[in-house]
Amino acid sequence: MDINGKTKVFGIFGLPVEHSLSPAMHNAAFSALGMDCCYVAFPVGSDMLGNAVNAVRALNLGGVNITVPHKENVIPFLDALSEEASFMGAVNTIKNEDGRLTGHNTDGRGFMRSLSESGIPCKDRKILMIGAGGAARAVGYHLCRDAETLYIYNRGGERGKALAQALNNLSGNVRLIDKDGFGDADFIFGIDIIVNTTPLGLKDDDPMPMDMVLLKPSHTICDLIYKDTPMLRRAAALGCKTLNGKGMLLWQGVLAFEIWTGVTPPVDVMRKALG
Repeated sequence: MDINGKTKVFGIFGLPVEHSLSPAMHNAAFSALGMDCCYVAFPVGSDMLGNAVNAVRALNLGGVNITVPHKENVIPFLDALSEEASFMGAVNTIKNEDGRLTGHNTDGRGFMRSLSESGIPCKDRKILMIGAGGAARAVGYHLCRDAETLYIYNRGGERGKALAQALNNLSGNVRLIDKDGFGDADFIFGIDIIVNTTPLGLKDDDPMPMDMVLLKPSHTICDLIYKDTPMLRRAAALGCKTLNGKGMLLWQGVLAFEIWTGVTPPVDVMRKALG
């Protein structure tokens, strides 16, 4: 990589952000395409978020990704939002066009691309989504449009109720289930795809997001965490098809790259960079 006075800079804002795989992924794509661009990680605390966003304009950065804990709090500092980002109330990608900053959210589309690539059809399937946070809102925005029925379970009833109502306004096929339903074998047996959107599984000693004895080999189990979690390992041992979040990470990055540059990046190069 030849950094010079014309190099266009992109990056990611978050805290912590040192562990991010995005620099390797995007810089590999820039290098493969011979683009005079680079991508760096910026550790940004919550008290400095507004200043950091203004720096995108001041320094003429091409764009940035936004990760925890800023996806929701960044919105007031932007000039416009895409339809998806507006519905989700969260932004993971900002494009800078002559100082005008537009927020996008590529997480949900990235997840759907990952499902498609892995041969997991959602059309007319019964899907259970565990959790009702920002990640659930992002993937639910797309899942509800394809599913026969999208069920939501969340330990905090009010948050789950609000998400179910918002998604139901889009598709009319979303149902909130309670603790009894979530533990009912007959209900779980009728589900085709189960998606864990909670952080349970980041640590190996986390409790399982659900009762694993309810699973059967015909289930497809997805987790948004970027590794094979204990839940996925147990599900695979039971004969279930499984999918972790690394594909979602890849494809949300591909989509962000396209938003910033108008160029389709080399997906295989980006995938290899993720390891």
